Amino acid sequence: MISVQDGQNQILRQLPEPTSPEIVAVTRARERVLAEDLHAPFDVPPTDNSAVDGYAVASDDVPTGRTRELDVVAELAAGAVFDGAVAPGQAVRIMTGAPMPRGADTVYPQEVVERRGDRLGVGPIPKGANVRKRGEDVQAGTIAIERGTVLRAQELGLITSLGQWQVLVHRRPRVALLSTGDEVIEPGTPRKAGQIYDANRFTLRGSIEQCGGEVIDLGIVADVRDELRARLLEGAGVGDIVVTSGGVSVGVLDLVKDVLDEIGAIDFWQVAMQPGRPLAFGRVGSAHFFGLPGNPVASMLAFMLFVRPAIYKLAGRRRLFPDTAEATATEAMSKKKGRREFKRGIVQWTNGRWEARTTGPQGSGILSSMAAGNCLIVLEEDRGDVAVGETVLVEPF
Repeated sequence: MISVQDGQNQILRQLPEPTSPEIVAVTRARERVLAEDLHAPFDVPPTDNSAVDGYAVASDDVPTGRTRELDVVAELAAGAVFDGAVAPGQAVRIMTGAPMPRGADTVYPQEVVERRGDRLGVGPIPKGANVRKRGEDVQAGTIAIERGTVLRAQELGLITSLGQWQVLVHRRPRVALLSTGDEVIEPGTPRKAGQIYDANRFTLRGSIEQCGGEVIDLGIVADVRDELRARLLEGAGVGDIVVTSGGVSVGVLDLVKDVLDEIGAIDFWQVAMQPGRPLAFGRVGSAHFFGLPGNPVASMLAFMLFVRPAIYKLAGRRRLFPDTAEATATEAMSKKKGRREFKRGIVQWTNGRWEARTTGPQGSGILSSMAAGNCLIVLEEDRGDVAVGETVLVEPF
Protein backbone atom coordinates (compact mmCIF):
# COMPACT_ATOMS: atom_id res chain seq x y z
CA MET A 1 0.00 0.00 0.00
CA ILE A 2 1.09 3.58 -0.59
CA SER A 3 0.86 6.35 1.97
CA VAL A 4 -1.60 9.23 1.75
CA GLN A 5 1.22 11.71 1.18
CA ASP A 6 2.84 9.61 -1.55
CA GLY A 7 -0.52 9.38 -3.33
CA GLN A 8 -1.04 13.15 -3.10
CA ASN A 9 2.46 13.83 -4.42
CA GLN A 10 2.08 11.46 -7.36
CA ILE A 11 -1.24 13.03 -8.35
CA LEU A 12 -0.02 16.63 -8.11
CA ARG A 13 3.12 15.85 -10.15
CA GLN A 14 0.94 14.71 -13.06
CA LEU A 15 -1.27 17.78 -13.19
CA PRO A 16 -0.50 20.39 -15.86
CA GLU A 17 -0.55 24.15 -15.65
CA PRO A 18 -3.69 25.78 -14.26
CA THR A 19 -6.73 26.31 -16.43
CA SER A 20 -6.67 29.16 -18.93
CA PRO A 21 -7.44 32.69 -17.67
CA GLU A 22 -10.59 34.64 -18.41
CA ILE A 23 -11.80 38.15 -17.65
CA VAL A 24 -14.85 38.46 -15.40
CA ALA A 25 -16.64 41.34 -13.75
CA VAL A 26 -15.72 41.94 -10.11
CA THR A 27 -19.33 41.19 -9.20
CA ARG A 28 -18.82 37.62 -10.48
CA ALA A 29 -15.30 37.10 -9.16
CA ARG A 30 -15.93 36.01 -5.57
CA GLU A 31 -14.13 32.72 -4.77
CA ARG A 32 -12.35 32.81 -8.14
CA VAL A 33 -8.56 32.53 -8.32
CA LEU A 34 -6.52 35.51 -9.51
CA ALA A 35 -4.49 34.64 -12.62
CA GLU A 36 -1.94 37.48 -12.47
CA ASP A 37 -0.35 39.73 -9.88
CA LEU A 38 -2.49 42.81 -9.40
CA HIS A 39 -0.33 45.95 -9.30
CA ALA A 40 -1.56 49.20 -7.83
CA PRO A 41 -1.70 51.95 -10.51
CA PHE A 42 -1.75 54.70 -7.85
CA ASP A 43 -1.49 55.25 -4.12
CA VAL A 44 -4.43 54.33 -1.89
CA PRO A 45 -5.44 56.68 -0.45
CA PRO A 46 -4.28 59.01 -3.24
CA THR A 47 -3.73 61.92 -0.84
CA ASP A 48 -3.46 62.53 2.89
CA ASN A 49 -7.03 62.69 4.22
CA SER A 50 -8.95 63.06 7.43
CA ALA A 51 -9.79 59.97 9.46
CA VAL A 52 -12.57 61.74 11.41
CA ASP A 53 -15.12 64.50 11.21
CA GLY A 54 -13.41 67.49 12.79
CA TYR A 55 -11.04 70.38 12.17
CA ALA A 56 -7.78 70.41 10.20
CA VAL A 57 -4.99 72.56 11.64
CA ALA A 58 -1.25 73.03 11.35
CA SER A 59 0.70 71.15 14.02
CA ASP A 60 2.47 74.42 14.96
CA ASP A 61 -0.94 75.66 16.22
CA VAL A 62 -1.43 72.70 18.57
CA PRO A 63 -0.96 73.98 22.12
CA THR A 64 1.21 72.05 24.57
CA GLY A 65 -0.58 73.35 27.64
CA ARG A 66 -3.59 75.64 27.91
CA THR A 67 -6.26 75.81 25.22
CA ARG A 68 -5.91 78.07 22.24
CA GLU A 69 -8.40 79.71 19.89
CA LEU A 70 -8.25 79.44 16.10
CA ASP A 71 -10.29 80.96 13.27
CA VAL A 72 -12.50 78.59 11.24
CA VAL A 73 -12.03 79.78 7.66
CA ALA A 74 -13.77 77.10 5.55
CA GLU A 75 -15.95 73.96 5.47
CA LEU A 76 -14.58 70.99 3.52
CA ALA A 77 -16.84 68.05 2.61
CA ALA A 78 -15.61 64.59 1.57
CA GLY A 79 -14.75 64.70 -2.12
CA ALA A 80 -14.07 68.44 -2.08
CA VAL A 81 -10.63 70.09 -2.26
CA PHE A 82 -9.59 73.23 -0.36
CA ASP A 83 -8.15 75.66 -2.89
CA GLY A 84 -6.11 77.73 -0.49
CA ALA A 85 -3.72 76.97 2.33
CA VAL A 86 -4.26 76.93 6.07
CA ALA A 87 -2.41 79.89 7.56
CA PRO A 88 -1.11 80.10 11.14
CA GLY A 89 -3.99 80.52 13.60
CA GLN A 90 -6.56 79.05 11.17
CA ALA A 91 -8.64 75.83 11.05
CA VAL A 92 -10.78 74.17 8.37
CA ARG A 93 -13.90 72.19 9.18
CA ILE A 94 -13.30 68.81 7.50
CA MET A 95 -15.31 65.62 6.97
CA THR A 96 -14.03 62.05 7.10
CA GLY A 97 -12.19 61.17 3.89
CA ALA A 98 -11.72 64.74 2.68
CA PRO A 99 -8.20 65.57 1.41
CA MET A 100 -6.07 67.46 3.90
CA PRO A 101 -5.72 71.17 3.03
CA ARG A 102 -2.26 72.52 2.26
CA GLY A 103 -0.60 73.70 5.43
CA ALA A 104 -2.61 71.37 7.72
CA ASP A 105 -1.27 68.10 9.10
CA THR A 106 -3.40 67.39 12.20
CA VAL A 107 -7.14 66.87 12.73
CA TYR A 108 -9.09 67.51 15.91
CA PRO A 109 -12.18 65.30 16.29
CA GLN A 110 -15.27 67.47 16.59
CA GLU A 111 -16.03 65.92 20.00
CA VAL A 112 -12.92 67.40 21.68
CA VAL A 113 -13.19 71.05 20.61
CA GLU A 114 -15.40 74.00 21.52
CA ARG A 115 -16.75 76.14 18.69
CA ARG A 116 -18.40 79.54 19.09
CA GLY A 117 -19.32 81.02 15.75
CA ASP A 118 -16.11 81.08 13.69
CA ARG A 119 -13.88 80.69 16.73
CA LEU A 120 -12.54 77.27 17.72
CA GLY A 121 -11.12 76.38 21.12
CA VAL A 122 -8.53 73.55 20.98
CA GLY A 123 -6.32 71.80 23.52
CA PRO A 124 -3.27 69.49 23.41
CA ILE A 125 -3.34 66.64 20.89
CA PRO A 126 -0.59 64.54 19.28
CA LYS A 127 0.79 66.24 16.20
CA GLY A 128 -0.30 64.45 13.02
CA ALA A 129 -3.28 62.84 14.79
CA ASN A 130 -6.28 61.51 12.82
CA VAL A 131 -4.68 61.80 9.40
CA ARG A 132 -4.60 58.91 6.93
CA LYS A 133 -1.34 59.16 5.00
CA ARG A 134 -1.13 58.92 1.22
CA GLY A 135 -0.36 55.31 0.22
CA GLU A 136 -0.74 53.89 3.73
CA ASP A 137 -3.14 51.23 2.38
CA VAL A 138 -1.45 50.44 -0.96
CA GLN A 139 1.51 52.15 -2.61
CA ALA A 140 1.63 52.75 -6.37
CA GLY A 141 3.53 50.06 -8.28
CA THR A 142 3.40 47.44 -5.53
CA ILE A 143 1.60 44.09 -5.78
CA ALA A 144 -1.74 44.63 -4.10
CA ILE A 145 -2.91 41.01 -4.53
CA GLU A 146 -0.73 38.06 -5.58
CA ARG A 147 -1.67 35.64 -8.34
CA GLY A 148 -3.13 32.43 -6.95
CA THR A 149 -5.15 34.30 -4.33
CA VAL A 150 -8.74 33.17 -3.82
CA LEU A 151 -10.79 36.33 -4.08
CA ARG A 152 -12.91 36.96 -1.00
CA ALA A 153 -15.10 39.97 -0.29
CA GLN A 154 -12.15 41.97 1.06
CA GLU A 155 -10.04 41.35 -2.06
CA LEU A 156 -12.95 42.44 -4.26
CA GLY A 157 -13.15 45.70 -2.33
CA LEU A 158 -9.40 46.21 -2.69
CA ILE A 159 -9.63 45.61 -6.45
CA THR A 160 -12.35 48.20 -6.90
CA SER A 161 -10.48 50.69 -4.69
CA LEU A 162 -7.86 50.57 -7.44
CA GLY A 163 -10.48 51.57 -10.01
CA GLN A 164 -10.86 48.16 -11.66
CA TRP A 165 -14.23 46.60 -12.40
CA GLN A 166 -12.90 43.54 -14.23
CA VAL A 167 -10.29 41.02 -13.15
CA LEU A 168 -8.31 38.18 -14.78
CA VAL A 169 -9.05 34.85 -13.10
CA HIS A 170 -8.55 31.18 -13.93
CA ARG A 171 -11.43 29.30 -15.51
CA ARG A 172 -13.19 27.03 -13.04
CA PRO A 173 -11.97 23.42 -13.47
CA ARG A 174 -14.73 21.32 -15.02
CA VAL A 175 -15.45 18.07 -13.18
CA ALA A 176 -17.58 15.36 -14.83
CA LEU A 177 -19.28 13.37 -12.08
CA LEU A 178 -21.11 10.05 -12.12
CA SER A 179 -22.18 7.28 -9.78
CA THR A 180 -22.01 3.59 -10.68
CA GLY A 181 -24.02 0.51 -9.76
CA ASP A 182 -27.36 -1.19 -10.46
CA GLU A 183 -28.33 -0.75 -6.82
CA VAL A 184 -28.06 3.08 -6.87
CA ILE A 185 -31.16 5.14 -7.74
CA GLU A 186 -32.07 8.82 -7.87
CA PRO A 187 -33.61 10.49 -4.80
CA GLY A 188 -37.30 11.21 -5.28
CA THR A 189 -37.99 7.96 -7.16
CA PRO A 190 -39.59 4.79 -5.73
CA ARG A 191 -37.03 2.50 -4.09
CA LYS A 192 -37.21 -1.27 -4.60
CA ALA A 193 -35.83 -3.89 -2.25
CA GLY A 194 -32.03 -3.94 -2.41
CA GLN A 195 -31.74 -0.43 -3.84
CA ILE A 196 -30.19 2.62 -2.18
CA TYR A 197 -30.57 6.30 -2.90
CA ASP A 198 -27.55 8.03 -4.40
CA ALA A 199 -25.80 10.06 -1.69
CA ASN A 200 -22.25 10.10 -3.06
CA ARG A 201 -23.03 12.14 -6.16
CA PHE A 202 -24.56 14.87 -4.04
CA THR A 203 -21.85 15.03 -1.37
CA LEU A 204 -19.28 15.07 -4.16
CA ARG A 205 -21.18 17.67 -6.15
CA GLY A 206 -21.33 19.96 -3.12
CA SER A 207 -17.65 19.34 -2.40
CA ILE A 208 -16.64 20.16 -5.98
CA GLU A 209 -18.63 23.39 -5.99
CA GLN A 210 -17.32 24.32 -2.55
CA CYS A 211 -13.72 24.17 -3.73
CA GLY A 212 -14.31 26.13 -6.91
CA GLY A 213 -15.03 23.49 -9.53
CA GLU A 214 -17.80 23.46 -12.13
CA VAL A 215 -19.85 20.25 -11.99
CA ILE A 216 -20.98 18.38 -15.09
CA ASP A 217 -23.44 15.86 -13.65
CA LEU A 218 -23.62 12.66 -15.72
CA GLY A 219 -26.00 10.91 -13.32
CA ILE A 220 -25.99 7.20 -12.50
CA VAL A 221 -24.64 4.52 -14.82
CA ALA A 222 -25.65 0.89 -14.46
CA ASP A 223 -23.29 -2.10 -14.34
CA VAL A 224 -23.32 -2.43 -18.12
CA ARG A 225 -19.91 -2.36 -19.79
CA ASP A 226 -20.83 -0.49 -22.98
CA GLU A 227 -22.91 2.09 -21.12
CA LEU A 228 -20.14 2.71 -18.60
CA ARG A 229 -17.57 2.99 -21.36
CA ALA A 230 -19.68 5.54 -23.26
CA ARG A 231 -20.37 7.63 -20.14
CA LEU A 232 -16.70 7.75 -19.13
CA LEU A 233 -15.69 8.84 -22.62
CA GLU A 234 -18.43 11.47 -22.55
CA GLY A 235 -17.09 12.79 -19.25
CA ALA A 236 -13.54 12.88 -20.58
CA GLY A 237 -14.74 14.91 -23.55
CA VAL A 238 -16.23 17.70 -21.44
CA GLY A 239 -14.30 17.69 -18.17
CA ASP A 240 -10.81 18.48 -16.97
CA ILE A 241 -11.41 15.78 -14.35
CA VAL A 242 -13.72 12.76 -14.28
CA VAL A 243 -14.84 11.47 -10.88
CA THR A 244 -16.71 8.24 -10.19
CA SER A 245 -17.73 6.59 -6.94
CA GLY A 246 -17.95 2.83 -6.54
CA GLY A 247 -16.70 0.05 -8.76
CA VAL A 248 -12.99 0.22 -7.93
CA SER A 249 -12.69 -2.57 -5.34
CA VAL A 250 -12.45 -6.33 -6.01
CA GLY A 251 -16.10 -7.26 -6.59
CA VAL A 252 -17.06 -9.37 -9.57
CA LEU A 253 -19.24 -6.60 -10.98
CA ASP A 254 -16.76 -3.78 -10.33
CA LEU A 255 -16.48 -2.93 -14.00
CA VAL A 256 -14.80 0.45 -13.69
CA LYS A 257 -11.32 -1.04 -13.57
CA ASP A 258 -11.86 -3.27 -16.60
CA VAL A 259 -13.37 -0.50 -18.71
CA LEU A 260 -10.61 1.93 -17.76
CA ASP A 261 -7.98 -0.57 -18.86
CA GLU A 262 -9.54 -0.32 -22.33
CA ILE A 263 -9.91 3.44 -22.67
CA GLY A 264 -7.38 5.01 -20.31
CA ALA A 265 -4.11 4.82 -18.44
CA ILE A 266 -5.03 4.04 -14.86
CA ASP A 267 -3.22 3.14 -11.65
CA PHE A 268 -5.13 1.29 -8.95
CA TRP A 269 -3.87 1.95 -5.48
CA GLN A 270 -4.38 0.55 -2.06
CA VAL A 271 -3.86 3.58 0.17
CA ALA A 272 -2.79 3.08 3.79
CA MET A 273 -5.73 4.97 5.26
CA GLN A 274 -8.96 4.37 7.14
CA PRO A 275 -11.70 4.79 6.09
CA GLY A 276 -11.24 4.23 2.40
CA ARG A 277 -8.46 2.23 0.82
CA PRO A 278 -9.12 1.52 -2.88
CA LEU A 279 -8.43 4.45 -5.21
CA ALA A 280 -8.03 4.68 -8.96
CA PHE A 281 -6.15 7.54 -10.58
CA GLY A 282 -5.05 8.17 -14.14
CA ARG A 283 -6.31 9.56 -17.43
CA VAL A 284 -9.22 9.02 -19.78
CA GLY A 285 -8.53 10.89 -22.98
CA SER A 286 -7.27 14.34 -21.98
CA ALA A 287 -9.03 14.28 -18.59
CA HIS A 288 -7.66 13.21 -15.22
CA PHE A 289 -9.62 10.37 -13.68
CA PHE A 290 -10.41 9.63 -10.04
CA GLY A 291 -12.24 6.46 -9.05
CA LEU A 292 -13.37 6.85 -5.45
CA PRO A 293 -14.68 4.18 -3.05
CA GLY A 294 -18.40 3.50 -2.89
CA ASN A 295 -18.94 3.87 0.86
CA PRO A 296 -20.14 7.47 1.41
CA VAL A 297 -17.68 8.50 4.14
CA ALA A 298 -14.76 6.88 2.32
CA SER A 299 -15.82 8.57 -0.92
CA MET A 300 -16.03 12.01 0.70
CA LEU A 301 -12.75 11.57 2.55
CA ALA A 302 -10.92 10.40 -0.59
CA PHE A 303 -12.24 13.48 -2.34
CA MET A 304 -10.90 15.75 0.40
CA LEU A 305 -7.48 14.10 0.37
CA PHE A 306 -6.88 13.58 -3.34
CA VAL A 307 -9.39 15.32 -5.61
CA ARG A 308 -9.67 18.64 -3.78
CA PRO A 309 -5.93 19.47 -4.00
CA ALA A 310 -6.03 18.51 -7.69
CA ILE A 311 -8.92 20.92 -8.33
CA TYR A 312 -7.09 23.59 -6.32
CA LYS A 313 -3.95 23.16 -8.45
CA LEU A 314 -5.89 23.28 -11.73
CA ALA A 315 -7.68 26.39 -10.45
CA GLY A 316 -4.33 28.12 -9.91
CA ARG A 317 -4.40 28.29 -6.11
CA ARG A 318 -1.15 28.70 -4.21
CA ARG A 319 -2.31 26.80 -1.14
CA LEU A 320 -3.49 23.27 -1.85
CA PHE A 321 -4.06 21.86 1.63
CA PRO A 322 -6.12 23.12 4.59
CA ASP A 323 -4.78 24.33 7.92
CA THR A 324 -4.56 21.96 10.86
CA ALA A 325 -4.40 22.56 14.59
CA GLU A 326 -3.66 20.64 17.78
CA ALA A 327 -6.32 19.67 20.29
CA THR A 328 -6.59 17.58 23.44
CA ALA A 329 -8.45 14.27 23.12
CA THR A 330 -11.33 14.00 25.58
CA GLU A 331 -11.97 10.34 24.82
CA ALA A 332 -9.87 7.27 24.06
CA MET A 333 -9.56 6.30 20.39
CA SER A 334 -8.47 2.98 18.93
CA LYS A 335 -5.85 3.15 16.17
CA LYS A 336 -3.85 0.58 14.19
CA LYS A 337 -0.26 1.47 13.42
CA GLY A 338 0.88 1.57 9.80
CA ARG A 339 -2.00 3.54 8.32
CA ARG A 340 -3.37 7.06 8.62
CA GLU A 341 -6.79 7.18 10.22
CA PHE A 342 -9.34 9.94 9.98
CA LYS A 343 -11.96 10.12 12.72
CA ARG A 344 -14.95 12.36 12.26
CA GLY A 345 -14.80 14.67 15.22
CA ILE A 346 -16.10 17.66 17.09
CA VAL A 347 -13.55 20.26 18.18
CA GLN A 348 -14.43 23.09 20.52
CA TRP A 349 -12.72 25.69 22.73
CA THR A 350 -13.14 24.65 26.37
CA ASN A 351 -11.25 25.65 29.52
CA GLY A 352 -8.71 27.66 27.57
CA ARG A 353 -7.80 24.96 25.04
CA TRP A 354 -9.08 23.14 21.98
CA GLU A 355 -10.65 19.80 22.84
CA ALA A 356 -11.67 17.07 20.39
CA ARG A 357 -13.86 13.99 20.52
CA THR A 358 -15.33 11.69 17.89
CA THR A 359 -18.90 11.91 16.65
CA GLY A 360 -19.57 8.31 17.74
CA PRO A 361 -19.56 5.19 15.50
CA GLN A 362 -16.97 5.61 12.76
CA GLY A 363 -18.00 3.13 10.07
CA SER A 364 -17.26 4.17 6.49
CA GLY A 365 -20.94 3.93 5.61
CA ILE A 366 -22.11 6.24 8.42
CA LEU A 367 -22.53 9.50 6.52
CA SER A 368 -24.26 11.08 9.53
CA SER A 369 -20.84 11.08 11.23
CA MET A 370 -19.71 13.68 8.69
CA ALA A 371 -22.85 15.75 9.18
CA ALA A 372 -22.49 15.68 12.97
CA GLY A 373 -18.81 16.66 12.94
CA ASN A 374 -16.94 19.89 12.38
CA CYS A 375 -13.47 18.40 11.81
CA LEU A 376 -11.37 15.39 10.97
CA ILE A 377 -9.20 14.00 13.74
CA VAL A 378 -6.02 12.96 11.89
CA LEU A 379 -4.02 10.13 13.45
CA GLU A 380 -0.64 9.59 11.79
CA GLU A 381 0.69 6.28 10.48
CA ASP A 382 3.15 5.57 13.29
CA ARG A 383 0.66 6.28 16.04
CA GLY A 384 -1.22 3.66 18.06
CA ASP A 385 -4.20 3.99 20.37
CA VAL A 386 -4.95 7.47 21.72
CA ALA A 387 -5.52 7.97 25.45
CA VAL A 388 -7.60 10.70 27.06
CA GLY A 389 -5.52 13.86 27.45
CA GLU A 390 -3.16 13.17 24.55
CA THR A 391 -2.68 15.72 21.76
CA VAL A 392 -4.25 15.02 18.38
CA LEU A 393 -4.20 16.84 15.06
CA VAL A 394 -7.50 18.24 13.82
CA GLU A 395 -8.46 19.53 10.38
CA PRO A 396 -11.57 21.72 10.67
CA PHE A 397 -14.23 21.31 8.00
